[in-house]
Amino acid sequence: MTADAAPGHSFACSIAPWLSVGNGRQAIVFYQSAFGATEVYHFDDPGGGVVSKLSVRGAEFWLSGESPVASGHVTAPIAESPVRMILTVPDPDTFFARALAAGATEVFPVGEGHGWRLGRLADPFGFHWEIGHPLAP
Repeated sequence: MTADAAPGHSFACSIAPWLSVGNGRQAIVFYQSAFGATEVYHFDDPGGGVVSKLSVRGAEFWLSGESPVASGHVTAPIAESPVRMILTVPDPDTFFARALAAGATEVFPVGEGHGWRLGRLADPFGFHWEIGHPLAP
């Protein structure tokens, strides 16, 4: 047993982004429509907020929406997050088009460069997503 493992448990390390948005329910619907995400965990805060864990073909991320009752306001979309996500998929063109149809905005189109087929878009909540895959050598 390692020093950082609880007795009787073995855990793999992972990092998953946690997106904070103004409207969690709207974000869940967007990511389901744009990326085909499935919800693997959901919690409704009694004050009106929501916490959800979403999976896109096994790539997981969390999101939470503010509770307007608890905070007194709802956050507007951020202009641009200092963090961007890379969603690696077998068919970036299809994923990219689907996200645009769901309400994302193109930052740059899918193309090839630096060993990747990749495009970047901004979701309605201000987060940037690079969608692509590495090219075969």
